[in-house]
Amino acid sequence: MSRAVATKRNAKPARAAYVLDEQIGFILRQVWQRHAMIFARDIGINLTPTQWAALAKLQETGPCSQNQLGRLTAMDVATIKGVIDRLTARGLTETSPDPEDGRRLLVSLTKAGQQLAEKAAPNALAISRETLAPLEAKERELLMVLLNKLR
Repeated sequence: MSRAVATKRNAKPARAAYVLDEQIGFILRQVWQRHAMIFARDIGINLTPTQWAALAKLQETGPCSQNQLGRLTAMDVATIKGVIDRLTARGLTETSPDPEDGRRLLVSLTKAGQQLAEKAAPNALAISRETLAPLEAKERELLMVLLNKLR
């Protein structure tokens, strides 16, 4: 083997213009995966993050249309419909006609849904704390400010 070929084989490649490990989307996905693992382990009830988001938002706002709930929880029409269908099948949410617009249905928590949301809230707060635990208090505050700017 010639010296030129050996040198070429041992040479490090030039630094790529796009390094995946340095990209915001890739880092956010890894952080989300870590958070989702913590959520699944610690929520204490059989709920997905999207189902929890719907329950928590309904507890916060009270009854609202499925469309509005989707906007409030950053879910598209198909996703929020599936989430509400599954929660309703479990007896955690229910729909009723909107007294102000008979064409629209309002989604609300059932008594069981309200109780479950109240039971899960402390666990959900602990999940958020654990997700942010590697950061110092000022770093947590700054991260939340910066992430909110990116919404």
